[in-house]
Amino acid sequence: MSLSELHEACDLSVIVPFYNEQDSVVPLWEEIRDAVEPMGVSFEAIFVDDGSTDEGPARLLRLCGREPRLKVARFSGNCGQTAALAAGFELASGRIIVPLDADRQNDPASIPDLVNELKKGYDVVSGWRKQRQDGALLRRLPSKLANMLISRVTGVRLHDYGCTMKAYKAEYIRDVRLYGQMHRFIPVYCAAQGARIGEIVVRHRPRTAGRTKYGIDRTFRVLLDLLTVQMLHKYRGRPMHLFGRFAFAFVGLGALVMLAGIAASVIYRDLPLLLILLGIGMGICCMGALAALAGLIAELLMRVYYESQSQRPYQIDSLINFEPQSGAASESAVVGDSMQQRRPH
Repeated sequence: MSLSELHEACDLSVIVPFYNEQDSVVPLWEEIRDAVEPMGVSFEAIFVDDGSTDEGPARLLRLCGREPRLKVARFSGNCGQTAALAAGFELASGRIIVPLDADRQNDPASIPDLVNELKKGYDVVSGWRKQRQDGALLRRLPSKLANMLISRVTGVRLHDYGCTMKAYKAEYIRDVRLYGQMHRFIPVYCAAQGARIGEIVVRHRPRTAGRTKYGIDRTFRVLLDLLTVQMLHKYRGRPMHLFGRFAFAFVGLGALVMLAGIAASVIYRDLPLLLILLGIGMGICCMGALAALAGLIAELLMRVYYESQSQRPYQIDSLINFEPQSGAASESAVVGDSMQQRRPH
């Protein structure tokens, strides 16, 4: 039995991963409810607690008793935003799935716009924070450069890969396996399955509570993840094409170095020093290349491990308001090897 079979199917699932957002989660639920109810669709809001240590989970738990459309999944520890989104996608029973951040910078009032755009024939509609309410130097500029690079490398051209708020048709998202920090590349995964990708402007608001969980170092992680995405989706069936490019690049560099060495020996007549410096430079370049290749191999091995063991990169400690469907397995059934226990409330 899949996790989504723990409750009845609905039209729309809103996924909210959160970590120590006690002042935001309850007002966010109220905004989601007020935005979606006028749409006239059945919906659920799944808040995935990524190991919070504040009062946020307790506040949501008190609401769950009188609001069955609000559901909470709690991790046993902090696993990261990607793992929380992956759990939410797997738990969702909606035919359309919309994730958004818990800090309330994503405005739930944009949910109807995303869903309406999806109905125009798209399979994924990505939100674009055109008027982003974040710092220019440390947030907006690195994000803009990263979006340009990702669009160029992957061929899936979006203005805002980092915007969590997107709308997905469920059939394109439930089978996507997410690890590490790969959530920003979900449209690339979906495009690889043949999904039609759209984009609309969504409202973005200043943060009013809590503090950001990300810094400038995220930009470097994005670049490493981009390399992994290209390996897994463009070259996974023909990895030698990628490794061959490295080989040709180093052969070409070696040839240029040898030609430069010959020219320097003729002009400066100081060949020993020149060869020593060139050797050091080449050694550093080779170490960097080996490190990159080792990282790619490690990513592949991690995926082979998880898929072959049928495990997930997170552990759910409890589920609240997830009632089994009629005819489904009993409460004591084990759902997935990574879940030690399931306690529907």
